[in-house]
Amino acid sequence: MDLELRGKKAFISGSTQGIGYAIAKALATEGVDVTLNGRDAAKLSAAVESLRREVPGASVAGIAADFADTDQVEGLCTDLAGVDILINNVGLFELKPFDLISDEDWRMYFEVNVLSGVRLARSAMPAMLDRGWGRIIFVSSESGANIPAEMIHYGTSKTAMLAVGNGLSKLTKGTSVTVNSVLGGPTYSDGVAQTVEALARQSAISVDDMKKAIIATNQTSLLERFIEPREIANMVTFLASPAASATNGSAVRVDGGVLTALF
Repeated sequence: MDLELRGKKAFISGSTQGIGYAIAKALATEGVDVTLNGRDAAKLSAAVESLRREVPGASVAGIAADFADTDQVEGLCTDLAGVDILINNVGLFELKPFDLISDEDWRMYFEVNVLSGVRLARSAMPAMLDRGWGRIIFVSSESGANIPAEMIHYGTSKTAMLAVGNGLSKLTKGTSVTVNSVLGGPTYSDGVAQTVEALARQSAISVDDMKKAIIATNQTSLLERFIEPREIANMVTFLASPAASATNGSAVRVDGGVLTALF
């Protein structure tokens, strides 16, 4: 299926690894000119070179910026006017008891997980509306719909992300600009892999056994396994394409059946 994306320009925040990198690769494979982002310049450069090797002939660039640094974000936003596809993927997450989550933690999670998308959309959306075509996609989480007790700050920030995406979609009436969110489920991204490996060491068991144990505690998972980053990327790529022209203001699940509510 030709997704008619060749020649489009995309920016993916937080894309040197994991879900963001998988999205960049999927878009590049469809002929999209992709710009990666990370806060570490050396890691970003390595990711750009890696993607160029994996997708020969792809147009790949990189912009280094730390979304916890307002000045760096402001500098980044000046480069977004020509972007056709904006993927708001960057995000922090951690396991932390509620009584240990400080006010500074809360501020940081909203600064990076929520305001990153607000600032990028504010910069990119006007030109999309002027051109009459564009895609803004927020990579949220099922944790935004079902807040986990051990990550309340993370889940709450993902809920706010969904609200921002839904509100922005209402500004696109009568255009071919769409704004959607993707609710990913338990995904074996690089960050999750590091957490799983640490838990496996603490429990003196193998990583595979720890992965199975974690999934076993989630009684609603229909997959009964972790989702792969490329599976999230497949949905994001579809939503970014003209083929998804009638999907706007939606929160699309790629959660492996974790969420049990009908809607």
